Amino acid sequence: MNTAALPRLGVDLPRAARSLRALLKNPDDLPQVFALIESLSSANHLRSMRDGFRGTDAGRRLLRDKPDIVAILSDREKLRSMPKGSLGRAYLEFVESENITAQGIRDASDVDRRADGIDDEMAFVRDRMRDTHDVWHAATGYKGDVLGELGLLAFIIAQKWNTGIALIVFAAILKGIGRAPIFGVVRDGYRRGRSAEWLPSQDWESLLERPLDEVRALLSLGAPPVYTPIRSADLRASGIVG
Repeated sequence: MNTAALPRLGVDLPRAARSLRALLKNPDDLPQVFALIESLSSANHLRSMRDGFRGTDAGRRLLRDKPDIVAILSDREKLRSMPKGSLGRAYLEFVESENITAQGIRDASDVDRRADGIDDEMAFVRDRMRDTHDVWHAATGYKGDVLGELGLLAFIIAQKWNTGIALIVFAAILKGIGRAPIFGVVRDGYRRGRSAEWLPSQDWESLLERPLDEVRALLSLGAPPVYTPIRSADLRASGIVG
């Protein structure tokens, strides 16, 4: 396919502003997270991500085969049968503790999604990043609370700059979410992201049954973070968000 002929995925500042305002009122509004990131994304960013996949053996296989990891991540009995201490079991514990599902994340991202004309490989890369987000949580050790999400977002920024994700982190800092703890968690996430192997093109399917400690060593993730989780309910109680 001639990608030069495809419509450019443009920046939509009014939509970004609406989504950011909504997120500052309700950090749990997942569709707004996707809307904000998409509204500040460009086709060039996705092309750059796709080129990153093309630069690794695993990434080239993923682009060729386009596996749907959601099918695996949705099979909780299979995940539960994986060895204790494995990445797959850690992922299962994460999603069950957060009461979320891989399909639910996919559904949330499809709300008001633009028809952008990107090619099949770029679409796969975009969806792969979404579908493996919670696997990254399990692998890095960041929990699903507000600080944990910000730490993982900082990790992602260090791996590959994304304006929408950076705006979420910066807005949270300016809003005072987490106050002092936020700086340590964000700094830790960014530092770890810079030191780690490039996670987007990892063959997570083959890593799920491996020991979590082994996966962390293989990907140079370092030790999981130590911090006190802050939930959105805590932020509402303190008046930081509405």
